[in-house]
Amino acid sequence: MSNFILRVLQGTLIGLGAVLPGISGGVLCVIFGVYTIIMEFLADPFRKLKSHFPRLFPIGIGVIIGFIGVAKLLGFFLERYENPSVCLFIGLIAGMLPSLYREAGEQGRNKKSYISLVIAMVVVFAMLIGLKVLQVEIVPNFGWYMFCGACLALSIIAPGMSFSTTLMPLGLYEPFVAGIGDFDFGVLIPGGIGALATVILFAKAVDMLFKKHYSVAFHAIVGVVIAATVMIIPVQSFAASVSNCIINVICLAVGVVAALLLDKFNQKYAVK
Repeated sequence: MSNFILRVLQGTLIGLGAVLPGISGGVLCVIFGVYTIIMEFLADPFRKLKSHFPRLFPIGIGVIIGFIGVAKLLGFFLERYENPSVCLFIGLIAGMLPSLYREAGEQGRNKKSYISLVIAMVVVFAMLIGLKVLQVEIVPNFGWYMFCGACLALSIIAPGMSFSTTLMPLGLYEPFVAGIGDFDFGVLIPGGIGALATVILFAKAVDMLFKKHYSVAFHAIVGVVIAATVMIIPVQSFAASVSNCIINVICLAVGVVAALLLDKFNQKYAVK
């Protein structure tokens, strides 16, 4: 029973990590020593069901609790206090970057690692700046919610990938999270389809990529996170008034401190 409760708690933290900006559910899976068993199951669910299900069942319960439990709360704060919430999220992301960079170099770094980081960063900057310059407005619909679900699935199967940092610059994070919190089937169904399709199509490929090219793949994710985070900074809110600036700075600081404390917790309870 104690093992069951521990796994539920681990799953809850993984679920929180999957939905909270700056925190990767995949990295928490690695830290808690369950990433390998999850990827083995996702890559071959029918053959691994009997052997892996007993351990994954309590983790799955925890993931659902953590994910759904925080989604409605996030939707509320993003609607009522958008800029302070975004600044808090930026602080969380900034505070987790040292941990992410450390994870990226766990199997060493080389010239290709840094090249992949820079290329990924430049590509994301170019894409997001291009959308702004061309004034492309993304309207959430069935297809975009499928994309959101795909990004969510990638945040679990690709350690270090946070789906929120991908969706926030596109303006998709708030409606997607709000839809989950409200149990809106117009969001849940396409999101579920996108997540399931991504797992079926890419779980085995992503697993092989990280096994064979861990450093290059992980450094590319670091580049994506840096570029996406810079692009969501609410510059106009900082310049609007002194009070707004102070509130935003406080939220940034709280986010950084919270992320650093979580990183200490992760290191303390990491499975060696």
